Amino acid sequence: MRDSADATDSLDAASLEKEADFLRWDDEPDRPREACGVFGIYAPGEDVARVTYFGLYALQHRGQESAGIATSDGVHLALRRQMGLVAQAFTEDDLANLRGYIAIGHTRYSTTGSSRIENAQPFLLDSSLGAFALGHNGNLTNTLTLRDRLLREGETLATTSDSEIIARMIAISPGATFAEKLQHVMPQLQGAYSLVLLTPTELIGVRDPHGVRPLTIGRVQEHWVIASESCAIETVGGEAVRDVAPGEVVVVRGDGHGGLTSYVGNAETLPAACLFEYIYFARPDSSIGGRSLYLARQRMGAQLAAEFPVDADVVIGVPDSATPAAAGYAAARGLPYADGLIKNRYIGRTFIQPDQRLRQLGVKMKFNALGAVLNGKRVVMVDDSIVRGTTIRPLVKLLRDAGASEVHLGITSPPFRWPCYLGLDVARRHELIAARLPNAEAIAREVGVDSLHYLTLDGLIAAIDLPRETFCSGCFTGVYPMPVQMELADRLMLEQEQKLEQVASASIS
Repeated sequence: MRDSADATDSLDAASLEKEADFLRWDDEPDRPREACGVFGIYAPGEDVARVTYFGLYALQHRGQESAGIATSDGVHLALRRQMGLVAQAFTEDDLANLRGYIAIGHTRYSTTGSSRIENAQPFLLDSSLGAFALGHNGNLTNTLTLRDRLLREGETLATTSDSEIIARMIAISPGATFAEKLQHVMPQLQGAYSLVLLTPTELIGVRDPHGVRPLTIGRVQEHWVIASESCAIETVGGEAVRDVAPGEVVVVRGDGHGGLTSYVGNAETLPAACLFEYIYFARPDSSIGGRSLYLARQRMGAQLAAEFPVDADVVIGVPDSATPAAAGYAAARGLPYADGLIKNRYIGRTFIQPDQRLRQLGVKMKFNALGAVLNGKRVVMVDDSIVRGTTIRPLVKLLRDAGASEVHLGITSPPFRWPCYLGLDVARRHELIAARLPNAEAIAREVGVDSLHYLTLDGLIAAIDLPRETFCSGCFTGVYPMPVQMELADRLMLEQEQKLEQVASASIS
């Protein structure tokens, strides 16, 4: 048994953060960090593990910490989970051993629970109806309440992820089918959850009644596919059919030919689709809510141009996510668009931690400024968000060092002033530059630009062209569509709860 002193030492918040974030050194900390990606397929006669592998590849942008695939042959479930990128997580032997005709997969970015193998998904559990596997994209807002209830009922939690809480609630809930179990569990869950479940004979997709995170149904030949984004369905040769409706449970069973059944898991309530799926997260070649994200982002740029008609010679975007918006801005203003920042696309996540010298290089590891485009020019740089301000400052310096005479910054989202509790890793409120500083002029001075404009919320909604009441705007307004437990702003909260319990247990013993 660990002694009390050891348990107390392990509770140190800085140590937890360092342990959890060792893979994140080369992230762009000025952006909201990814949600997770889920994929599922029911395809008798197909190599479903391999199809899922490539589906996860298409969803790699949604999470790069771990990846996993679970399969079923109709009787037995097999599982492979590993840390790292999809390409690092699976070998040919792994895929060969994942036999069956149904599969689900998950690629993770941690929003509750740190980056450890025990938190990697899918989770595989036993239940009153037999084994099942689950993958989750989202974040619960009543995690602590549900966790305490499970512990009081004698359940043991093996991880610090809210996804395991969902899985264990499903495992112990009443119901003659998994659809009935989900109908029992869903009303108890608050927050964001798009799920894929695998049973020995079924593929199941679930979306929370607010529809916070996307989930799409598609067809690959005659087979059903469920994925976080339509781009993953298209990558494996399929075609998107429709979104899973908020509060819906879809079950694929039988031979997979037309065998999709829809259930009401929890009645649709106040819509709360995440605006950042449209602004930044989802791939531009995806569609959500019937809207092409590429075209929506172009319109965001055009709307920004109408609100921010600064005198300039050239427009550039911060690659890659702001490229469509920058092109839209340039077209609306009749200005030339150019690639003023060149991104090294081969610098991604790595298991090799940098030394201090490489850390100090910062964004120079990822970006080079193109002096031939920028020298002597008044530049409008378009980006999709500023979170802390820590990446924008060195980017602006790169532009000025390359000869830009003026740098004006246009952001295609409103100011980030509040944390997200629904599946985005943004920052604590005191870390948000727009919460620290009073207005855009003060932020412009801090990041070193000549002027700065955030797209208004009305302008953003107009660009997406869906009703305003469709969306959650909590990170911009502080008004959330559901109750939230404020402790959940810290994604290591469950680790800290676990460590406190270990301290208490060690003290008693």
